[in-house]
Amino acid sequence: MTEDAPRYADCPTVEVDILIDAPPAAVWDLVSDISMPARFSSEFRGARWAAEEAKEAEPAVGVCFVGRNEHPAIGTWETRCTLTDYEVAKVFGYEVESFDGPGVSSSAWRFTLAPEGGGTRLTQWMRMGPGRSGLSFAIEAMPDKEVRIVARRLKEHRANMTATVTGIKGLAEAAR
Repeated sequence: MTEDAPRYADCPTVEVDILIDAPPAAVWDLVSDISMPARFSSEFRGARWAAEEAKEAEPAVGVCFVGRNEHPAIGTWETRCTLTDYEVAKVFGYEVESFDGPGVSSSAWRFTLAPEGGGTRLTQWMRMGPGRSGLSFAIEAMPDKEVRIVARRLKEHRANMTATVTGIKGLAEAAR
C-alpha cells in the first residue's frame, strides 16, 4: 500500500501522538474511560459496557463494550468492541467486530502511554479492516472510487484522533 493510494484490503493505519505534562497514571484515567473520546470526536457518541460484562469489576482483555457512532453519510450505528490490550497506565486497545461476525474485526484501536521526561507520550493508533465495515458498502457500490473513499475516511479518523489526544492533554494538564 502507498499512502497516496490506500486500499481497504491493505488494512491502512493512522497514528497520532502528543506529549502531555502529566504522569501516565493521570492520563490513564482518561484513556481507560470508554466514553471519554465522545467529548472530542465529531463521530463517536459514547459507549457502555456490554450487558454480559456489566458485572465485571475491572476491564480486562476479552471484556466487551458497545460504542455508538454517528456520521452524516451513514447515519447512526453501534459497534461491539472487545478489549485486546489492557495494561494499566500503558496500553488500552480494542477491536471492533465486523459485519463478517464474531472473530473478525473491522478495525482495531489502541492508546499507548509511555513516560517521557516528566510527562507522558500518548499515542493513538487505528487500523482499518480486515473485516467488513460500513465503509465496505460504499467501496462495493463504487469500486472505482475506493482509493478516494479510503483516503477520506483515514483523514476523518486522523482529525478525530488528533482532537481526542489534544482533548486528553487539556484535561490531564488542567487536573494537575
